[in-house]
Amino acid sequence: MDLQNKRLLITGGAGLIGSALASQLAGDNEIRIVDDLSNGIPDSVPESVDLVEGDITDEAVVADVVTEDLDAVFHLAAEKYVNTDRPREQMEVNETMTYNLLERMDEVGVDNILFTSSSTVYGEAPRPTPEDYAPLEPISVYGVTKLAEEGLLSVYAHSHDFTVWNFRFANIVGPRYGAGVIPDFVYKLQEDPESLTILGDGRQEKSYMHVDECVDAMCHVIEHAQGSMNTFNLGTRTTTSVTRIADIVADEMGIDPEYEYTGGDRGWTGDVPKMRLSIEKLAGLGWEPSLSSDEAVRQGVRDVLDEPQNEPHLSV
Repeated sequence: MDLQNKRLLITGGAGLIGSALASQLAGDNEIRIVDDLSNGIPDSVPESVDLVEGDITDEAVVADVVTEDLDAVFHLAAEKYVNTDRPREQMEVNETMTYNLLERMDEVGVDNILFTSSSTVYGEAPRPTPEDYAPLEPISVYGVTKLAEEGLLSVYAHSHDFTVWNFRFANIVGPRYGAGVIPDFVYKLQEDPESLTILGDGRQEKSYMHVDECVDAMCHVIEHAQGSMNTFNLGTRTTTSVTRIADIVADEMGIDPEYEYTGGDRGWTGDVPKMRLSIEKLAGLGWEPSLSSDEAVRQGVRDVLDEPQNEPHLSV
């Protein structure tokens, strides 16, 4: 699909990836965002974009924002925490949002949808993990929700003539967000630059991708992939350990803390300790990341440190 002169709806568009996507596409397209602002930041939304505050588990909200003049829906809204303490709610919310959107789209004749899935659908799989790896056995409820949503999308792709772009992400880093290992380490070290507690043994090793490259890759796939159900991994060819992330954070902050580890091979129940996605399918479509995982982490640290709310703490 050509991404020019289109009418697009972005769910969760005030979040990290959604706001970056809106910023990249706003110049050539008419964009509407719907976000309940539980995780999103309104100031991150471009001024030219129509922001609707609403919860898409509510069918009435979905009916208001999914209109027949849309060319595509970019569905990024999610209860996203892998280590949630509300697993049943997470499952119900994510499935409801996706089903509400698909039913409404089918009703009004909008048949293009982008979906942000996750590497967590693979569970503990051999590395690098290709898109056709099976069986898919997620070990977190978050991974289960994403896999269930992918199943719904597959039904609409194959039985309702939808075109689906389904992206399984590595860990995405960048500005304007407060969750994840990078901001967690930054905020902890701003409070106490002498020591840092690291969950697990620090050897957990995953692929990290900067949000700008994530958005660029998504747009490339949308414009070039052919098919009804287009599933692509997005990530880097390299990985970064949790201890290495701590080293990069400390280096960027100019401090030398002592590390304390909680022990074990993972940070929490459902954490996949080792993850690297195959990006051969993405490369075959003509797109490669320019930043390694370490470089993406370093840029992500700089993004967090550059945020205005952090400026008073930079002297530590």
